[in-house]
Amino acid sequence: MKSIFTTLLVAVFSCVSIFAQEEFTVSSAEITFNFDSKNVDGSISGFESESKIDFSNITQSKFKGSVMVETIKTGNFLRDWHLKGNKYFNVDKHPKIAFESTQIVKNKNGLTINGNLTLKGTVKPITINFTKEQLQLVGTTTLFSSDYGIAIKQDRADNKVKVTIVLQLIR
Repeated sequence: MKSIFTTLLVAVFSCVSIFAQEEFTVSSAEITFNFDSKNVDGSISGFESESKIDFSNITQSKFKGSVMVETIKTGNFLRDWHLKGNKYFNVDKHPKIAFESTQIVKNKNGLTINGNLTLKGTVKPITINFTKEQLQLVGTTTLFSSDYGIAIKQDRADNKVKVTIVLQLIR
């Protein structure tokens, strides 16, 4: 009787540890943005990731990913073509926008991720706040395009861009 109980107990704890495993990779992302002063919405794709998220041991996690500037879409072909040119994103010289985490903090609603954003050859620290929704992380951040050499307007405040990132997680 004791061996049956022991076997059952080991089986239960094994199942609990498998289901409690909180390690994920990022399989895809949907990245959208809103350029406030121009009231322009858009998206960017071509996502690649080397991210690993371990919710049970967050210090072992890392976020690293990029998107292809060539994929920028704002719903206006001429504007998209102009944005990809030398004056703004300069896709020929800077084909990717990249992010790499430097610190990940778990909070009650999800994660706060600090890292470096590389855009048009300029590297700046940025914070992205994510909430966990089933097998997704939904993140938001705000940046100023002029901080990265992309001055759409003269005043810094008029270059404010709100970014939303939806990451699909897989085990």
